[in-house]
Amino acid sequence: MSESEYEESPVKRKFARKAKKQLKIVAELLGLSPNQYDLRFNPGGPAVSGEITLHTDWIYIQVSKDCSLGILVRTCRHRKDYTGGPNHWLPLSLLDDPAALLYRLQALQLTNSVLS
Repeated sequence: MSESEYEESPVKRKFARKAKKQLKIVAELLGLSPNQYDLRFNPGGPAVSGEITLHTDWIYIQVSKDCSLGILVRTCRHRKDYTGGPNHWLPLSLLDDPAALLYRLQALQLTNSVLS
């Protein structure tokens, strides 16, 4: 299977669709309009599920099934900031419950001050 064929594999597409849908809900719960965030999919290589990233001017959330640590969350200064603040890891299961994910972000004080 070539790399481009794997990027189009049903398993990878299904995961990417689900994660993008759920992160879009998180963005809505954060009160963001579509022009206030980027939602990206990096398919990676044939051995990984890929990474789906919600990136705003102040928070960076990245989801991958391959990471045993779960959902990566950190603050950032802008949408070109790929290193940001310290990494925080949340359970991957929170992807299934965007409201619970938002609650955990608020508990970590990682949400915009408007929401806190």
